[in-house]
This record gives sequence, structure tokens and C-alpha cells, in this order.
Amino acid sequence: MYAPERHQSILEQARAHGRVEVRELAELLGVTPETIRRDLTSLERRGLVRRAHGGAIPVERTVVGPAVSDRNEILVAEKLAIATAALDELPDGGSVIIDAGTTTIKLAELLPADRRLTVVTHSLPVAIALADRDNIELHVLGGLVRSSSRATVGTWTHQMVSMVSVDVAFLSVNGITPERGLTTHNIAEAAVKSALIKASRRSIVLADHSKFGREEFGRISPLAAIDTIITDAAANADLVHEVEAAGPDVVLAGAAATPAVA
Repeated sequence: MYAPERHQSILEQARAHGRVEVRELAELLGVTPETIRRDLTSLERRGLVRRAHGGAIPVERTVVGPAVSDRNEILVAEKLAIATAALDELPDGGSVIIDAGTTTIKLAELLPADRRLTVVTHSLPVAIALADRDNIELHVLGGLVRSSSRATVGTWTHQMVSMVSVDVAFLSVNGITPERGLTTHNIAEAAVKSALIKASRRSIVLADHSKFGREEFGRISPLAAIDTIITDAAANADLVHEVEAAGPDVVLAGAAATPAVA
């Protein structure tokens, strides 16, 4: 049995029973306990199981992510470091898209007051943060507002995105894996994020280390479509190498803003 087949069998057992044990899986699949432990480590890195003593429990994906107000209180220092590093990617007097997300909200709050920028966003919190800024020409994309993310989605949003072409898009995601690329909880938001990438000349993902190895329901794009990912120094080194091999540069915020891999 090949590793992908074992992984699928392990997931099916975990979801059916709520927990799997290393010894039982080794007997069921005819492999050594060490092989099962490696399989569980691989599945945990992808955000599909969580290791527990002697085994693992499944991590169910959801199409409903936590509210933006709740996410604002998680990994605050890391998100601030990432947003600060992203300031180096701003064009001089050009145009940017700022996506919906807690780290991108911090980026909006940090935008320099002495630089003129055109900003496009579908995030209400980003728009509120920039609405009174004299140096910002702000364009807000209309559409259906999702209460959990306070972001607009739907036909109107896509129509308006298709009318712009910007220098840089700063994006937020919920999952990053070499195999599935960028993902997020909600398929409607995934579609908007995909459109934002196509509307920009450069695309930069702002994502803390907890997003690495996770796969969510809505697929945004392959990694090859992204220029740079800015994360924090706690990102798994092996995953960072695999992500860079798939296309984008990875910058570790707080590490002298240098690429993680030469």
C-alpha cells in the first residue's frame, strides 16, 4: 500500500471512530508503528489530524471560519510583525489591493501617512481604517457582506474587481500547502481572492505560521500564482522549503526580512 492510500485509510478510520491508535492502525494496514507515526506526522502538518497520546484525532474542516473579531485576538505579535514587513512591498505612489483578513487589517492601519496610495478593498474593517486618510484614494468593492469576515462577495464584487489593475495585492488565507496551494474556509471568499490575484501584477500573501500545512474547503490558487509569502519565524522549516520549491519566495518577518531559503 502506497503512502497516499494509507493516509486516506487513516483519515477514514479517524473520522469514522473519532480517534485512531498507532498500534491498531499498524495491524490494520500491515506496516510498522514507526510508519504509522510518520503518516500521522504528515497528516498533522496538512492540518487533517491532531496528534494525541498513542494516536491522533481528526480535524474537521469547516466552511464557516471564526469571526474576524475573534481572530483579531490570536497571534497578535506575529501578525503585527508580518504586516510591518509587508510595508517594504508597497509601491511608491502606486495602487494596491488589501484583502479581507486580520493581518491585512493591521497592514492597513500601518500604511504610512506620507505616501500617496490608491487602495482597493472588499473588507469593511480595512475601509474603515483608511476612510479618513487624506493620502489614500480608497475604492471599496460592493457586494454581499459576510458577517463573519465583514467582507463583500458575489457577482457585484467580481464585476468591480474586473475593472481594476493594480501594482500589488496583499492577500489573507487560511491554509497553505505545497499540494493544494492557497485555501480558505468559504468558497465565495476563495473566488474573490482568486480574482484579486488576477487583478494584480504582484501578489503577496500575509499568513502567520499556523496557516502552513492546513487545507481548507475553498481553493484560491496554486502556489505558482503567488510571488511572495510573508510569515513569522515560527513557520515549520520543512514546509517553508516545500512551499518555496512550489514557486513563491517566503520571507520570515523579524528575520531581517530575508528569504527563508536562498
